[in-house]
Amino acid sequence: MSVTDLLDLDATALAHVLRTGDASPTEVLDATLDAAAGVGTDVGAFTVLTADLARTQALAAESALVAARRAGSTVGGTDELPPFLGVPCPVKDLTMVEGVPIRAGSAAIDPFPAPYDDGVVTLLRAAGTVMVGKTTTPELGLPCYTEPDVGPTARTPWNLARSAGGSSGGAAAAVAARVVPVAHGSDGGGSLRIPASACGLVGLKPSRGLVSPGPYGVDGAGLATHGVLTRSVRDAAAFLDVLARPWPGDTFTARLAAAPGERRLRVGLLLDPVIAADAPVHPACADAARAAAALLAGLGHDVVEIPPPFGAERWDAFAALWSVGALQAPVPPDREHLLVPLTRWLRERGRSVSGLAYATALAGVQQLTREVATAWAGVDVVLSPTLAQPPALVGSQRIDDDPAADFAAQTAFTPWTSVWNLTGRPAISLPLGEARVTDPDGSSATVPVGVMLGADHGDDALLLDLAARLEEAAPWSHRRPGATS
Repeated sequence: MSVTDLLDLDATALAHVLRTGDASPTEVLDATLDAAAGVGTDVGAFTVLTADLARTQALAAESALVAARRAGSTVGGTDELPPFLGVPCPVKDLTMVEGVPIRAGSAAIDPFPAPYDDGVVTLLRAAGTVMVGKTTTPELGLPCYTEPDVGPTARTPWNLARSAGGSSGGAAAAVAARVVPVAHGSDGGGSLRIPASACGLVGLKPSRGLVSPGPYGVDGAGLATHGVLTRSVRDAAAFLDVLARPWPGDTFTARLAAAPGERRLRVGLLLDPVIAADAPVHPACADAARAAAALLAGLGHDVVEIPPPFGAERWDAFAALWSVGALQAPVPPDREHLLVPLTRWLRERGRSVSGLAYATALAGVQQLTREVATAWAGVDVVLSPTLAQPPALVGSQRIDDDPAADFAAQTAFTPWTSVWNLTGRPAISLPLGEARVTDPDGSSATVPVGVMLGADHGDDALLLDLAARLEEAAPWSHRRPGATS
């Protein structure tokens, strides 16, 4: 196979090619590292490449595959080989990979070799993936854009003047630019789904408790979870199988409900912004959701319009928890001044939250979760735009001289995503729409627009099943970004 053909495969197809011997893990690694140094640099995907570690893993995968082929046990799913043996999968630079420097996108944190693998990294290793590098993230993963003071800016390969989103921006850029077929990420307020929308990918935020933070992590308020960015629904489902493993002592746990099969679903179409009631919604974003609703109706499901489940002012509980979370980052006091203005502002807000206010915020989130469950009891799935706007121009969202305005602009850009973090319910962004945008230099481009589906806690299989049917009805695999345009 040609290098272009190899890098264009999704993770499931690439794993099959490696098992049949049509390509080797070292050949795939060579192609991946070349792409990472080329288009990966153009889109700001990586903060560090780990060529030596990846080479060791690829050679071990190659030996295992050769031995299995000699034994006649690599094809047909009957062997004991890991499911993604030899498939490249980088890790977001908020997550520990033993021996690999971590900086979390911050000038206030000196890079240091991670002392251990975080739980999800252990699982990705066990699945056979090759860790080719750490992907770019904004400082501490806080904003919805990836423009750190240290490391490159992550750009959508569909238009290099525009952001890949955040905070898993580097991960999304790497997958969309065909450097890797899958990349690890995380989502505390939309950080998988936002870049999925900006880069034309599939981004699933699993149910709270389904993907454990592992033996070294804690859930805290339960807003964030690990996941992956992919180009196909089947990869999203397969990697959920990889990562949905409990660890002893987990605070939150989840049970997966069975997929509904051919059951007729009731779909609630939510077009009004939730957390920023006056947020302007680009017509292409609303149109993409309406088109998805028409597709679902054509598949035999009932679609009804629904209002927001609570008033925008009720979202303040999330803001309190988010600011305290920013304050919890272990930044030495003598390096606080090296933080970006937004992070300093959030940490100051965190310091102003009293113990009583924090407890009240937690209680408020739990009450909102009950209210959302009641409001949406009559629908199986909620459908909305993923974002209120197409991918933003690089630099347009980071407002260093007014962090409060920066934060407000982020909420207006993402008026639906954090609802699913608050409630712990699963949500998935699918690349079903597109928008024509014009840049300040007068050039224009077509960029992706995501559509988001969310469901009840534990209904991840339902979402993936429905997403697969939408992918079949309106396939997106033929669409390619012009990474250097």
